[in-house]
Amino acid sequence: MAMEHGITALIVAAGQGNRAGLGIAKQYRDVDGKTVLAHAIDALDRHPAITRIQVVIGEGQHAAYQRAIGGRHVLPPVIGGVTRRASVVAGLAHVETDHVLIHDAARPFVPASVIDRLIEALESNDGAVPALTVNDSLARASGFLGDSVDRAYMVRVQTPQAFRSKAIVAAHLAWPEHREATDDAQVLRAAGGNVAVVPGDILLEKLTYEDDFNDAGRRLRQAMISRTGFGTDVHAFGGKGPVWLGGIAVPHARGLSGHSDADVALHALTDALLGAASLGDIGDHFPPSDPKWKGAPSRIFLEHAAKLIRDRGGVIDHADVTIICEEPRVGPFRKEIRTSIAAMLNLDPGKISVKATTTEKLGFTGRGEGIAAQAVATIRMKDIE
Repeated sequence: MAMEHGITALIVAAGQGNRAGLGIAKQYRDVDGKTVLAHAIDALDRHPAITRIQVVIGEGQHAAYQRAIGGRHVLPPVIGGVTRRASVVAGLAHVETDHVLIHDAARPFVPASVIDRLIEALESNDGAVPALTVNDSLARASGFLGDSVDRAYMVRVQTPQAFRSKAIVAAHLAWPEHREATDDAQVLRAAGGNVAVVPGDILLEKLTYEDDFNDAGRRLRQAMISRTGFGTDVHAFGGKGPVWLGGIAVPHARGLSGHSDADVALHALTDALLGAASLGDIGDHFPPSDPKWKGAPSRIFLEHAAKLIRDRGGVIDHADVTIICEEPRVGPFRKEIRTSIAAMLNLDPGKISVKATTTEKLGFTGRGEGIAAQAVATIRMKDIE
């Protein structure tokens, strides 16, 4: 089969992860507001050279997988095998690009600089791996300390590991079925392929035990700063109802006038998220002069803002929306609106607040001429250049 030019990120997420505790596979554990698997997907998806993302999951993990990835756009998952190598082979059968990065989901933080080094090394090698030097003394031991081992040529090998797709597929086909491999680079070397070593990163440490998860959360929080954005929007009544508020059609005789569906709640929240990330405003991304957005559902705008933040490694912590109007009555729909916004942002409803108030008959909302909304969003992300 002819290979397309590009790079597939093959994420192996089929393990049970029992050593992490809590009775849940570690790739589906939460680290500071996002699952381990989602962190890995986002980190790889941010790199412009990666053209596809393929995840390999375990049998019976579909529900956990869907919850973990939310609305992220990746290829349909592949069911893996009983061993890691079997899962890799199952995933490689779906790789159609000439290069592949094979990555363990339990290493959620993937620096772009490591990917750059791996891609560069592939220009003249069959494969490449990131590795860290060993700083501690090494010795053999079996109950008692034995002879020391020269650490001068020792490294700790990490993932993602980069390969020319045809080379790694052929190597796995030649590997003895009864043997398990420690990693894919070992498989390629056994088949005669050359594997370059590039500098790894401490952020690529594998999560295995509970302390690993605690340390990962601390590292992530230390690398990010809290940012707050404010958004406001107004729309006049015009035409027939219903009124769209937070993605919910609220029954009313009159609708709101606007180029899209005039959802003031989502427009205000979109601006709040964009403002928190210093990414302009809704008009910069969706100009009202563009006929493409005429009548468009405003969830497109909100989901776009959320994706921009996550593409930059950010985390959305909380959103607070206040809807200001005399009519329609928003109270009976607050829970539904809250749930709707949470789904758009892939957040727990507990991180969304929706309030409604009036202006005591004052101003244009008080006169029943339209609806206003204000929103505040809190996010965390690294400093933006």
